Amino acid sequence: MSTTSAASVPLVPQLAALRRAAPVLPVLAVIALLGLPAETDSGATPADAACGLVVLWAVVCTVRGARRPLTRTAAVVLGLPVVGIAVSATGAVTTGDAVTGLARYLQVFVLVPLAMVLLVRDRRDARLVLWALAGLALWQGAVGVRQYLTGTGASYQGAYIRAVGTFGPHDVMGMAAVVAAGVVVLTGLALGTGARRQRLAAAGGALVLLVPLALSFSRGAWIATAVTCGAQLLLAGVRRALKVFAAATAACVVLVGGFGVGGSVLQERLTSITQVAGAPDQSVVDRYTMWAASVDMWREHPVRGVGLKAFPAYRDSHASLALSSGSDTEGDGQAFRRQPLLSPHNMYMLLLSEQGLLGLLTVAGSWLALLVGALRRLRRAPHARDCALAACGLLLWQLVNFLYSDIGGPSTTVTAVCFGVAAWWSLAGHFAGSTAMCRRPSAAPSLLVAPPLSASLERGDPPRGGAANGPSPAPLQGPSGPVAESDPR
Repeated sequence: MSTTSAASVPLVPQLAALRRAAPVLPVLAVIALLGLPAETDSGATPADAACGLVVLWAVVCTVRGARRPLTRTAAVVLGLPVVGIAVSATGAVTTGDAVTGLARYLQVFVLVPLAMVLLVRDRRDARLVLWALAGLALWQGAVGVRQYLTGTGASYQGAYIRAVGTFGPHDVMGMAAVVAAGVVVLTGLALGTGARRQRLAAAGGALVLLVPLALSFSRGAWIATAVTCGAQLLLAGVRRALKVFAAATAACVVLVGGFGVGGSVLQERLTSITQVAGAPDQSVVDRYTMWAASVDMWREHPVRGVGLKAFPAYRDSHASLALSSGSDTEGDGQAFRRQPLLSPHNMYMLLLSEQGLLGLLTVAGSWLALLVGALRRLRRAPHARDCALAACGLLLWQLVNFLYSDIGGPSTTVTAVCFGVAAWWSLAGHFAGSTAMCRRPSAAPSLLVAPPLSASLERGDPPRGGAANGPSPAPLQGPSGPVAESDPR
């Protein structure tokens, strides 16, 4: 009997921790599934299916909590994109395009962010998601570095050296997006975490991820990461920004100059960033041509655009002869294939052409509202800077990267998770439910009670359905007795 009891004691904290993390486990499953190899010709992925489970789980938790899940402000911000997307769906070329386009846009910009606002209850849950994103980035980065060293990556200038991770050459931006998200997350955690070990681990991980990010040869990801990390450093303090900038510069000099990481190919790619106006390569010419075609489409359909997923149908009639027939992809076990240009590789131009001014104002307006809310909460919560800097960084990175890319492919799920983290931080203060949404009311007295609201605010945790100036609350009361309340630390 004593042996059995002693063996079961260590399991109690583990089971308690697992039970407490239950609401965000579906989100962690989505992130884990993004590490699996992506199918070449598959539209939906296992991670997309897991996103559906995340939304369903959020609905279940909301119903079991029997509380109004969102305030009017949060509902308006997250519901605003639905207007433009739904109107644009009515103008799609085919019914199939309308359904698939509507589902994808709602998944990325509405449903998954809304579900994460409901499921991520406090900073502890948010840290689980952030460290999971960092782990995914390290995994994809390790695969990408191996591809570069062994010559098994995607084709780049005749050599199979482009790091693409498990996403394959048909989604060359996938690994770059994941690794860049990891750099942003770890930078935010390093700048905002008080614990020395966690700060050093996060800073070291961010520096390590710079190698696969460089080997992705993605100029857009480089620019977005540099802008975002610079903004994070400035938000953390000017002195710290100068110190970190000096350290990062020294690390880049050692990696590129001392060890020859990337060599002449990387230097040539870096130089090409400054030549996009004078001597652009064909990929840049294609982007400029498709951007001009997008503006031309908008001029013909200014209010609601040409319809969801209708850009390819209108592309040839609005693009100049400078546009190529497609991009060449090869490597990582995939035979040579010419991939058609189905989007302008600029999210804002895609919104303008397919959804018109209505879609641009509603969808991009929702992003702007999230950014403003996130920055305002960053100023009001000085003791929660780790989650704040990471969440603000993820949103800013997406908004900058959208100048050079759009949604599509297996890596789109990463975009949905990033918007979910940003939405949680921006709208958590407008949350009308409690932190115990996924628990049923219990008649038994609870050993865990809600801490005083003032202590929660000092730690930077968002208030959950309580008055800002009220007295220290007693255990939350359900219909039959106290409700178990999770520790919001």
